[in-house]
Amino acid sequence: MVPEISLTPQMVDRFLARFGESSVAVLHSKLSVGERYDEWNKIGVGKVKIVIGARSGIFAPISNLGIIIIDEEHDESYKSDMTPRYNAKDIAKYLAKQNNIPIVFGSATPSISSFKKAESGEMELVRLCARANEASLPEVEVVDLRQELANGNRSPISRKLYEAISKNIKNKKQTILFLNRRGFSTFVMCRDCGYTVKCTKCNISLTYHRSEDRLKCHYCGYGSDLVTVCPECTSKNIKHFGSGTQKLETEIKKIFPEASTIRMDVDTVGKKNSHEKILNQFQNEGIDILIGTQMVVKGHHFPNVTLVRSCCCR
Repeated sequence: MVPEISLTPQMVDRFLARFGESSVAVLHSKLSVGERYDEWNKIGVGKVKIVIGARSGIFAPISNLGIIIIDEEHDESYKSDMTPRYNAKDIAKYLAKQNNIPIVFGSATPSISSFKKAESGEMELVRLCARANEASLPEVEVVDLRQELANGNRSPISRKLYEAISKNIKNKKQTILFLNRRGFSTFVMCRDCGYTVKCTKCNISLTYHRSEDRLKCHYCGYGSDLVTVCPECTSKNIKHFGSGTQKLETEIKKIFPEASTIRMDVDTVGKKNSHEKILNQFQNEGIDILIGTQMVVKGHHFPNVTLVRSCCCR
């Protein structure tokens, strides 16, 4: 099991290379009804030995289950907030107990509850004390954007980041920029009275999506036209605040016009196989910069990537 659909193509490729196409089935919500039926049927009649999928894969009709492996076990994506609500990890524990089989929780940063259980002996703790191929830990540097602003840099890209990306482009190396906020601006507010445009259903700030020129709620999907006049005080002094992946992409293209850029977030992966297409483009076409939300930083293997930045943009 993997927490994100974006991880299934890479995981599937590795298992196909090792065990062959006839031994692996894939289950996730982006499959069409027909594809899901075919995979479900293959599993049910015992044609495959391995099932790879997101949280819904835990319901696969396997008759002779031998082991359950949950990758990135700390990830909250294993919990379904939609009806029917369930926690795939709890179901996995139940299946393991019913079938008297082992269950493996894998994570570099385990959840507090799992780590506590392992320390107390309720679960067996297996530590990996060395990195693969004896790789060394990367250098990590924290850049304070408040100091950047004090020094006159009003761009969301720090000078350090600018220099690092420029060096990567010159050396034909790749860069991943992670920003866990999609959209263009995270909220819209009236500068005169402080009114913030919120969702009528969830009462949270609406996010501005420039590509559609609309405001959207990232919880329920509610959308509205862009507000240009404050409904509270009728002021036209409306300003957009915060940064999302769309804004970061715009800034990167402006600052590095010579670089090729691609974005991966919920807004760009709506079509079938779009996850796999974007990741293949980044790797096979030598695209310089990949910008995205958390789906770009989960278990991918890109040998030519030498710079990863977790961005906290103004």
